[in-house]
Amino acid sequence: MKISVHGCGYVGLVSGACFAETGVNVICVDIDRAKVERLQRGELHIHEPGLEDLVRRNLESGRLRFSADVREAVEHGEAQFITVSTPPGGNGEADLRQVFAVAESIAAHMPGYRLVACKSTVPVGACAEVEKRIAAALAERGADHEFDVVSNPEFLKGGAAVSDFMHPERIIVGTGSRRAIDFLSALYAPFHRKRDRLGVMDRASAELTKYAANAMLATRVSFMNELAGLAERVGADIEQVRAGVGADKRIGYNYLYAGCGYGGSCLPKDTAALVRTAREHGYRSEIVEAVASVNDRQKALLGEKIQAHFGGSLAGRLIALWGLSFKPGTDDMREAPSLVLIEFLLSQDARVRAYDPVAGERCKSLLGERDGLEYAASAYEAARGADALAIVTEWPQFRSPDFGRLRETLGQPVIFDGRNLYSPDMMKDKGFRYFGVGRGERVARDNGSGMHPVGEEVFRPWGSFEGLGQGQGYQVKRLRVLPGETLSLQRHHRRDEHWVVVSGAPVAERDGESHSLKTGDHIHIPLGAVHRIHNPGDEPVELVEVQLGDYLGEDDIERFEDVYGRA
Repeated sequence: MKISVHGCGYVGLVSGACFAETGVNVICVDIDRAKVERLQRGELHIHEPGLEDLVRRNLESGRLRFSADVREAVEHGEAQFITVSTPPGGNGEADLRQVFAVAESIAAHMPGYRLVACKSTVPVGACAEVEKRIAAALAERGADHEFDVVSNPEFLKGGAAVSDFMHPERIIVGTGSRRAIDFLSALYAPFHRKRDRLGVMDRASAELTKYAANAMLATRVSFMNELAGLAERVGADIEQVRAGVGADKRIGYNYLYAGCGYGGSCLPKDTAALVRTAREHGYRSEIVEAVASVNDRQKALLGEKIQAHFGGSLAGRLIALWGLSFKPGTDDMREAPSLVLIEFLLSQDARVRAYDPVAGERCKSLLGERDGLEYAASAYEAARGADALAIVTEWPQFRSPDFGRLRETLGQPVIFDGRNLYSPDMMKDKGFRYFGVGRGERVARDNGSGMHPVGEEVFRPWGSFEGLGQGQGYQVKRLRVLPGETLSLQRHHRRDEHWVVVSGAPVAERDGESHSLKTGDHIHIPLGAVHRIHNPGDEPVELVEVQLGDYLGEDDIERFEDVYGRA
């Protein structure tokens, strides 16, 4: 059998190499001559496990060729596969210009019958439009060649694309043509010898199946991320919730992992396109709209947590990043959560040192040279001297690091885990401050009144505080100050405070005078007094703080000296 694949990107390269592996004679064509020349030498421009060996093996056998000659490709294959990109447009719609351009180029060179199979992800109705354009181009040529246009969507996961293609869970073919069905059945037969996985349906159903599948996966991810936000607020552990929910066979465990959001070329683009398609047909896909909204919010989560932990200011902080690609096993940076985090940190005048096993160069090409952004050659080099470590991609090598070495390497033993790789209890035992997604320590949140929620412990570099009670004009907190730590020198303009020592021996400074306190002592901090508290001992200090005033929010604090970088 002879086929041609138009587009040597992610889908085209994987498809062409895998078809060639079964003995099919394949030409992959691309208008980028430089890319074609590299591929002819066996040099790949993408990272995908197993793909490089597959390409080189089939190049050497002669079953796989790369070309920039569209005429040669169209004349070569009875089946013409369209695998070009359909990037999102400005309003979320799929940009189909490349698809239509390929269709018209096929029509311009068709010597006879051709089966045109669209593997590119396209909205419902796109294949019908491809059919119209080919028919119009043939009529303009005065040619009456027969042809079929088939929807044959791909279902490849980044990092496992070769395995997915070689061992598919389903092969969707959208067509009513018996000739096309027979050809594709024979072409795909080597990939499902044990059980028939070929699903034949109409074109519109096949097109919608692709979008529906990705929307369902995105929904599961965003649903768990939404639950993770609730888990943090009620004191639950989202990983335990996931285990309980996933045990139900009707639900299962796949795509139920909370984290810092999904990325890649498929889920963000396809959910946006599905929403757009619904609107174009007078319908609103409210669930899918919410899924995308939750994901946008989730991508900002790590940055918000890091900023809150350091008291609102990140200026001069060094944040280490582990992982840049949108998922492990690939160097694909499209819509990667790491990009959102990097941009946020740099906008807050923080410095970023990032490491990824394969995506560093691709990230450099995307972001260019940026002040405050550097790339490390190893995970531990990235962590060296950092104020905190943010884990964004769950590469296997990050799952079991040398925690002793990591703690010594970091400037502060603080980890923000966007993929929930570690046990909070284990990290606490190893001496880390550990903030996961829906688990681990929690950071401060304003509940809308300027006061922090009762019952929630908020962690700061100097220790923590917890809301004990609140009402009109007052709130009560418990403060825990770690050994050797000092709160910032500050004053309030709209409240006064009373401190009662519960345990330990702190030193309170008020308007330049120092007061050594012991358990049971009380000190009043009147409105406008410049004050701070220090723990010179070897054990934590605990105090009860009563605040009285007409406004009790954090922004009432005027800091004069802050060792934590907020002043």
